Amino acid sequence: MTTEAERNGELPPEGVDAPLGDEQELQQATQTELSMLAEAARFATPERARAIVEALLFAAEKPLDLPALRDATQLEEQVLQEALEAVRQKHAPGAGGTVLVDLGSRWQLRTDPQLGAYVRRMLQVKPMRLTRAALETLAIVAYRQPITRPEMEDLRGVDCGAVTKALLDRKLIRILGKKDEPGRPLLFGTTKEFLELFNLRDLTQLPTLREFQELSEDSRKIVEEEAPAPPVAGLTDLAQDPLAAEKLAQHTAESDAALSQLEDAMGAAEERSKAAAQVLAPPPDPNAPPAPAADATQAPPAGAEPAAGEKPPDSKD
Repeated sequence: MTTEAERNGELPPEGVDAPLGDEQELQQATQTELSMLAEAARFATPERARAIVEALLFAAEKPLDLPALRDATQLEEQVLQEALEAVRQKHAPGAGGTVLVDLGSRWQLRTDPQLGAYVRRMLQVKPMRLTRAALETLAIVAYRQPITRPEMEDLRGVDCGAVTKALLDRKLIRILGKKDEPGRPLLFGTTKEFLELFNLRDLTQLPTLREFQELSEDSRKIVEEEAPAPPVAGLTDLAQDPLAAEKLAQHTAESDAALSQLEDAMGAAEERSKAAAQVLAPPPDPNAPPAPAADATQAPPAGAEPAAGEKPPDSKD
């Protein structure tokens, strides 16, 4: 018997399923897709698993961990580990344009660092650059975390307020809590973005002080090997040169020859100057009157001493 609600279209007739709402349809589709993926995962070959994981890593905007991969693929953890290893071998550094980076149980496909300049030019983006103050503060936080701002300022010797805010804005450090001391200062530590920026799996990969010293020595050796040999300069370098005596004799001979040439040129120039002076000097005039003789009674010039037995002009008898 048909009820009034069925006649008005409010309820479906008996024996007919009621139409599902949008949310119910979505849930049913999700369950169906999940069951299909689970069924497909049972028969997935290693090549198929590698292709699936590679596609997920390519499409992901952030690093993926095993739980995320397993939820998306319904594959077993062992199968995912083998697939990740296959992807890592395929995208090894230098083998292609991308590399698989391990960020501490999280994986991400990235551009090969050697090709980063081309990608930046195409995308018109600038690499993240940190100032010296930001790097110093970030290093202090990384090695001494959890650490408070007064402790950072005590180590650096300057105010760290602006630098700390900039690192917080870039999500390279985060607030871990408050220290149990008067004033309850904030405690700071590094973030996952810090590990991703420096390609670190965890903080244990940070170089130690001994590694810093070894790195400095290795860098110095590389610079010395690649730098061209410096020219011989100074007595110390000259003494270490096995051909020092021969080079010194050669330089002395060259200097003497140059000095002799200079003296000859100066003598020739002086002779030419004398000849030019004789040619340019005017001849004596025969009609010119002779020069007047000096008057003995003339007063000597000022400052001259009188001759012996002669009195000065202004002296009195």
